[in-house]
Amino acid sequence: MADHDLTGFTQSTFTHDGATRRVLRRGTGPAVVVLAEIPGITPKVLEFAGHVAAAGCTAVLPVLFGTPGRDADPAARGWPSAARYTASSLWQVCVSREFTLLATGRSSRVVRWLRALAAAEHERCGGPGVGAVGMCLTGGFALAMATDERLLAPVLSQPSLPLACTRSRAGGIDISPRELAAVRLRCEREGLQVMGLRFRGDRLVPGDRFAYLRRELGDAFVAVELDDSAANPDSVLPPHSVLTEHLVDEPGQPTRQALDAVLDLFRTRLLADSPRPAS
Repeated sequence: MADHDLTGFTQSTFTHDGATRRVLRRGTGPAVVVLAEIPGITPKVLEFAGHVAAAGCTAVLPVLFGTPGRDADPAARGWPSAARYTASSLWQVCVSREFTLLATGRSSRVVRWLRALAAAEHERCGGPGVGAVGMCLTGGFALAMATDERLLAPVLSQPSLPLACTRSRAGGIDISPRELAAVRLRCEREGLQVMGLRFRGDRLVPGDRFAYLRRELGDAFVAVELDDSAANPDSVLPPHSVLTEHLVDEPGQPTRQALDAVLDLFRTRLLADSPRPAS
């Protein structure tokens, strides 16, 4: 896949607490904040945003790292170029004080900026609230954002933090105990649902992490766990990115069913009275 020139997306900036970042948008209707995985907003992430827009929502993509639209697939760019770009994006994250990669029981500081963005997009787009999808490194951000009552549809796609280099880190997720308690209370009182997606063999997202979320959130945590054989065989990387790189976008495919479940969550929570568009 070639680089995406961002046609179909509007661009602006958003500033909160002294931090200004670019924001891409597509669609109309209630906002869904789409948080890209490493190395950034790839063409596959933009395709997912297109699905969100087609479902009747506004896809809102903050640029947290990387170059929007750049294709990082080694099959397209070659391994050396892809590796350099991925390493550059990861370095941006590692040296930033806004991201927490290893610490347990703590949310990344960038979540405060993301909550402010979600509040502003709710004001801009209207509707009952907003949705959020975090992917890989940003997966747990959608959970921490759900302390805000405006966040009605959090989705954690292959949440990979903290890095699972010890058993305690594998059995937790990047959110503080206070914030997790606030989300749990919303689940109990408001019927909030939290959706999680992973491939069963993904070492970056161990099964213990989803088991932890089941214990903490009970039936409010809706887990979608896929066999590795469901991943797109054309991808050169091991099964990981459920909604993007490893999606097989064909009816009946398990990853397509996972995508449809995510979009149905947005329709149910943000567009309850709207008819479902044809696929």
